[in-house]
Amino acid sequence: MHLTLWIAAGLLATVALAGGVSKTFVPKEKLAAHSGGEWVGQAGVGFVKTLGILELLAAAGLILPAALGIAPVMVPVTALCWVLLMVGAMITHGRLGQFRLALLNFAYLAVAAFIAWGRFGLEPFTG
Repeated sequence: MHLTLWIAAGLLATVALAGGVSKTFVPKEKLAAHSGGEWVGQAGVGFVKTLGILELLAAAGLILPAALGIAPVMVPVTALCWVLLMVGAMITHGRLGQFRLALLNFAYLAVAAFIAWGRFGLEPFTG
């Protein structure tokens, strides 16, 4: 289970890193032009960049605390924060009728919930 939780955290961190880099560094207009990015046109630049920074922090928070042995409890805490972020993403995409993206967000939410459940209860980091 320990290895499965590490793999799940690594995959989710990769998703968070990709989303964070794009929202933080790609211009808003370019993001809005892509399929699924329509919500960006309705959001302020600061909001989009803030989400990007949160996603970059999530990518780090899913891996680094445990890998460095510094406050490893932050891994499941970060996973819970990702759950909340995905609830917002599901609501946003659902309102725009983008149900495939909302379903993808639900899948990410499920992975994050699995990590939180596993690291808080089944296989917590010791130390």
